[in-house]
Amino acid sequence: MSKAYPWRAIAITGASSGLGRALAEEAAAAGVTLHLSGRDAARLAAAAAACRARGAEVRETVLDVTNAIATAAWIRGAGRLDLVIANAGISGGTGGATEPAGQVQAIFATNVGGVLNTALPAIECMSAQPPGAGGIRGRVAVVASLAAFVAAPGAPAYCASKSAVQRWAEALDATERARGIRLHAVCPGYVRTPMTARNSFPMPFLMDADEAARRTLRGLAAGRLRVAYPLPLYWMARLAGALPPAWRNALFTRLPAKDVTQPGA
Repeated sequence: MSKAYPWRAIAITGASSGLGRALAEEAAAAGVTLHLSGRDAARLAAAAAACRARGAEVRETVLDVTNAIATAAWIRGAGRLDLVIANAGISGGTGGATEPAGQVQAIFATNVGGVLNTALPAIECMSAQPPGAGGIRGRVAVVASLAAFVAAPGAPAYCASKSAVQRWAEALDATERARGIRLHAVCPGYVRTPMTARNSFPMPFLMDADEAARRTLRGLAAGRLRVAYPLPLYWMARLAGALPPAWRNALFTRLPAKDVTQPGA
């Protein structure tokens, strides 16, 4: 499949590193305008420079998606947007003990609140845009995770936050289609990023961020409501998620827990 994607104006949160930067670079091309946001100014500038080198026009904004007013202003100030990818997220586990309350709050604030702070104003703006090809006014992709399908005791807040946004996007798509707006839930497995580099446990089917970005954008271009990959791990997650809760907890408590990453949040 050609790398040429159908979108000319794209906004991506969490674009300074990891999957967000890989998505930006994969989408970057002559004639494409990228609106990139992230919390780290230096890393965001480096990502923007890499995208400009590929021919894209880039407008970068230092932004924390937990700030609803600033995030809405960023979306509304972008003009027409064909695709918005709510990618910004943080991770953390229990470390084998009780998950810190501050970490739980921080994960939900970013992974759920930040997604809504991005997606809701995007949907509002897209509803006023004239339709493009196929009658589509715009697309909003929410980056969830295969963790959305498993209530893993080692990372309760992370799994729950990803499940919430995955289900919200998939449910909302059913009604927003009538207005010409598509929602998509992106559910990657383990992707090689600074976030997963902290994991001390085995990560089956670990893939590079560039490959994950290609799979994501190709899935969105194909109009898939749920873009889940890699397939073997997806089915493993669905199987584990279908186990009786007591069985699942007994199984997962024998496995290494995700480390605490936001202890002082």
